[in-house]
Amino acid sequence: MKREKVNFIKSSIVPLPISNIDTDQIIPARFLKATDRNGFGDNLFRDWRFDENNNPENNFPLNNPKYKGTILLAGENFGCGSSREHAAWALFDYGFRVVIAPSFADIFKENALNNGLLPIELSQELCNSILNETKQDPSTELEINLENQSVRVIVSGEQEYFKINAYKKSCLQNGLDDLDYLIQLRPDIEQFEKAQKKEVIATNEI
Repeated sequence: MKREKVNFIKSSIVPLPISNIDTDQIIPARFLKATDRNGFGDNLFRDWRFDENNNPENNFPLNNPKYKGTILLAGENFGCGSSREHAAWALFDYGFRVVIAPSFADIFKENALNNGLLPIELSQELCNSILNETKQDPSTELEINLENQSVRVIVSGEQEYFKINAYKKSCLQNGLDDLDYLIQLRPDIEQFEKAQKKEVIATNEI
């Protein structure tokens, strides 16, 4: 499935500095019946965003109008719990394109990368600094350069580099999923097959 290309992102931050946020908190199990990826954002953090009467919880950051942007800043071990891919779907459908945290659950991190969502691990120190800047000024923005694998806090100039799998990086930069990537290789595969057939024919003629 063709995706948005991810190369350079400049955005303010939505802070959610809670550790061990699991996938059932990101998208509760009762909303997993749909198979289409669209619409999951409506129920992102459903039990935190709304009370039992479906009224918005005013204290929850996603309901606070002063916090906007495509970057979610979370606590350590984000995305732990069950391996549901719907968690990445919900975050992306809501409008997030980047999740920053000191650490991620491995399966969530892989699901995010497979669905066009960029998970970035930064030091706890920089995460704390970003959080403090955002609390003081909700319009604080980050610059994310995927080519350089860097995150920069615009107001302070603080910068840190992050790691990412080279293949996943290329897919994000080119807006490709795994199937798109394989389709792009089709000419090379066909050329290789032709060369192999010629080699077999030449061997048989000897």
